[in-house]
Amino acid sequence: MKNNLFIAFEGIDGCGKSTQARILRDKLESAGGKVFLTCEPSTSPIGSMIRDAINNKLKADHRVIAGLFVADRLNHILEESNGMLAKLREGYTVITDRYYFSSYAYQGVHMPMDWVIQANSLSAGLLRPDLNIYIDISPEVSMERLKNGRTTLELYESIENLKNVRSRYFEAFELLKNKEQVFITNGDRLPEQIADDIWKKVKAVMQ
Repeated sequence: MKNNLFIAFEGIDGCGKSTQARILRDKLESAGGKVFLTCEPSTSPIGSMIRDAINNKLKADHRVIAGLFVADRLNHILEESNGMLAKLREGYTVITDRYYFSSYAYQGVHMPMDWVIQANSLSAGLLRPDLNIYIDISPEVSMERLKNGRTTLELYESIENLKNVRSRYFEAFELLKNKEQVFITNGDRLPEQIADDIWKKVKAVMQ
């Protein structure tokens, strides 16, 4: 049985991927596994710069932010002591909230799709997920959750952009499906139902 998987969660904002990543971590730990849960951007100095840029504390346009996202992702894979590769080699299951398609750097919303594919290929060349989990949620439900959960919406989170991002995900996963294991689950359900769906899939991949 493979007990140190690399699992990536993807989905448009409001889909609940952070919640599902935490639920999966708890299930794996309860089953006796060691889990390293991380997110995008990381807690590195580059990640701090990205957060400052997103929160308008640091002035940067989307091209700069996109470059920072790629640098942060590559650094987080290769970081000597607390990077994703190091944790996998220590026997941890690594779960990340987003791996390939960042809201700013990827998805083809602010950057050309050929740039997106080239940037993602750098990460894939170093570390490919054992399982890509995409939580598919309707843009309308996503927007309602974002409005209820945040005081301000980030610029890309208009309903039209959410629709565009969702279609880009499917375009990307269509390209990925013959190379990597992609699991798409319905996100317009109760969190517990989604978590059960994901848990069944993860157990199957562990066999």
